[in-house]
Amino acid sequence: MKILVCISAVPDTTSKISLSSNNFVNMDGLTFITGPYEDYALSRAIELKEANPDSIEITIFHVGLDDAEPIIRKCLALGADSAIRVHVKANDSLQVAHEIAAFVQENPVDLILMGKESIDYNAGLVHLYTANILGWNHYSPVMNLSIENDSCSLKVESSVGSVQLSCSLPLVLGCQEPIAEWKIPSMRGIMAARTKPIVVRQAIAASSFTYERDEVNEQNRKGILFQRENLTELIDIIKKEVRS
Repeated sequence: MKILVCISAVPDTTSKISLSSNNFVNMDGLTFITGPYEDYALSRAIELKEANPDSIEITIFHVGLDDAEPIIRKCLALGADSAIRVHVKANDSLQVAHEIAAFVQENPVDLILMGKESIDYNAGLVHLYTANILGWNHYSPVMNLSIENDSCSLKVESSVGSVQLSCSLPLVLGCQEPIAEWKIPSMRGIMAARTKPIVVRQAIAASSFTYERDEVNEQNRKGILFQRENLTELIDIIKKEVRS
């Protein structure tokens, strides 16, 4: 079985975000990490491989520039076998989905795992678009995954709770906790990752749009603290704001 795990490189949540002169996010000094939801997807893939070491192959897939290679190497250190990097700056979900689908059409896989969303733009669309392009079944967010032969058992979060279902491969899944426990690379894994291949592909899909400027919604925050017993004062202020 071949599993493709798609990862994103996102700013560390502890990073201090600032804007540049043209109102874009200033990338200087930011620390980038694997998206936390992609960490869950990769961890589950590794668990499946550990249970079936001779029959499962894991490939990492990333759309981005060469500054993401340390993040890819970490994924290889955790237990993935190889990696593919599409050398282009990813601007939108559809562009990324086309790159994933193009690779899979040339290099068939059985299962595509990724996070339910990235934590920078939170669109949650790449898995949906990818499945649509390939004509595969798709589920997200998946909280539990087990595989036996070509049959998968999934626990999927829904608007009313969770749903347990069975389906067959191939699949595209968007993952979230508690599908697996995050992994920490071992020293042996780190050493082994140095020799694992990262194949660089040229992009086949152009972005559907170009960023020109970000607009920041400036708000005047009054910072007034209201006591619970004086909520009528808050209501009066809101009424005055609405009238003005």
